[in-house]
Amino acid sequence: MGRYYNGDIDGKFWFALQDSSAADRFGSTGESTHLSYYFDDSHTELIESELSDIQSKIDIAKIDGFFKKNNGYNDDMLKEAGILKEDLKEYADYKLGIQIRDFVRESGECSFDAEI
Repeated sequence: MGRYYNGDIDGKFWFALQDSSAADRFGSTGESTHLSYYFDDSHTELIESELSDIQSKIDIAKIDGFFKKNNGYNDDMLKEAGILKEDLKEYADYKLGIQIRDFVRESGECSFDAEI
């Protein structure tokens, strides 16, 4: 079982790491029964700023490399790789932010609904 988001971008929130409201940090706020998000060019500066902030906190390349080699993870695997679980939450949000940013760049706007 998982929680998904769908619309202009689609994906699945990371189990036990990522809140359904993860996209709030990129400049739009979801609604109560589900979270509906809308981003446009006016959000670009905040999206880029938040992505830069995440990049300054975690080693994106290290985590990308980990997932190129592994289809999943457990605590032991993370420990061996030197990746903190808190970093995975940031990484999951980073990946969501990249989807939002790229779609806004391509289409000028991005909207999607997220399950709570």
